[in-house]
Amino acid sequence: ANSPQYSRYFENVTDAVAISDREVEFHFNQKGNRELPKIIGDLAVLPKHWWEGTDANGKKRDVTKPTLEIPLGSAAYKITSFKPGSEIIWQRVPDYWAAKLPVKIGRENFDTRRYTYILDDNAAWLAFTKGGLEDINREYSSRKWATAYNFPAFQAGDVIKKDFQTQAPEPMQGFVLNQRRPLFQDRLVREALTIPFDFESMNRTLFFGFNTRTSSYFQGTELASNGLPQGKELEILEKYRDKLPPELFTQEFKLPVYDSPQAERKYLKQAVDLFAKAGWVIKGGKMVNAKTGAPFKFEILGWNDTDQVIASPYIANLRKIGVDATLRIIDQTQYINRVNNFDFDVVTGMLQQSDSPGNEQRDFWSSKAADSPGSRNLMGIKDPTVDALVDRIIFATDRDDLVAATHALDRILLWNFYVVPQYYRSAVWLAYWDKFKFPDKQPAYAGADIDSWWIDPDKEKALAAKYKGGN
Repeated sequence: ANSPQYSRYFENVTDAVAISDREVEFHFNQKGNRELPKIIGDLAVLPKHWWEGTDANGKKRDVTKPTLEIPLGSAAYKITSFKPGSEIIWQRVPDYWAAKLPVKIGRENFDTRRYTYILDDNAAWLAFTKGGLEDINREYSSRKWATAYNFPAFQAGDVIKKDFQTQAPEPMQGFVLNQRRPLFQDRLVREALTIPFDFESMNRTLFFGFNTRTSSYFQGTELASNGLPQGKELEILEKYRDKLPPELFTQEFKLPVYDSPQAERKYLKQAVDLFAKAGWVIKGGKMVNAKTGAPFKFEILGWNDTDQVIASPYIANLRKIGVDATLRIIDQTQYINRVNNFDFDVVTGMLQQSDSPGNEQRDFWSSKAADSPGSRNLMGIKDPTVDALVDRIIFATDRDDLVAATHALDRILLWNFYVVPQYYRSAVWLAYWDKFKFPDKQPAYAGADIDSWWIDPDKEKALAAKYKGGN
């Protein structure tokens, strides 16, 4: 809770008191925060005697500092060995205390789980195709899913790929426009930058038609806003009417649809018109500030090949209207540090929600989170109306009130164009060597539950003999 990111979850907790050897009582400063008791119940309990003890060298342990000593745990698996940055091996605990609890029966079936760290994506892919090192591969690339599964083991039927459909909330994946940069502080500019994203062409030419355009921060749930505001949602929004975009009350939020050759010209003109309203004009083929002549220029920050795939068509369209956007690929560690410190113009963000939004909304949208490194408020939103809606969600009186308040928040976020929405896919793509079995019914909220899988020893032996790779 000392971390700025997690402190917002416990904002209404005043203190904790041990009332017995096995009980702790938490005190809250406000009533009605329905989710907070559950969050408190999720807190992990650590073995105090171990963390306050000494290691094999007699040195006192410090729970606040990293360690290379295998800690004492209480889960279904224990760490048996590891090589830092290279490998870690988990071994199933034979007398695991929770093994017969209803939620655990039929799960955690592998005796040993070995994780090998491979920093190169291509090397990891080759390891999977050969077997013996990586036996289950979660695929994210549409191109690979459609074209790359033609290696010998797959053609022989020894590797299977399966599409596990999901019914979970879909994340808002999009280009995050960092409002800490003056360039993105005008809502008209942010809307103008949203229009040139041609999802339909990208989905057809790059993603093999697998993806769907994202149109809500709560996509795939009853919490997603749609149509025009009405009922309780409208009552909530009316309180802030003079602080909200007027279109929010009169127009259904819709993103451009590039469904014909003529669509590009129409939408790019709309973008140019919005830039003009915001004080930007095209001169000499460049979008410049009408008063200062400064060019409209920004950088998209990325760390892998997928960033290149997503950004390149968008950059090409922006250049057609004189906007100078570039892509910079950096190593993952540097990328994480820069994103955590909000040191970027634009990044691709993935904002994942649940069916029951609550205290975590502060970390996504609140004014406090905008100034807290490591928060999920990558956009830098500082809006009293948004803050009020977040509190309304946290202290919702019932499900109907929660849904209405979330609809209102979703609509405000969309009409302020904080991100350029990209796409989602309601499926988990898994490819695996044909030695696994699993229940036919997998959880719809996850798509696939690997912990419910088990290994067929006869198939494992046959594959190992056939490929001599120790599958």
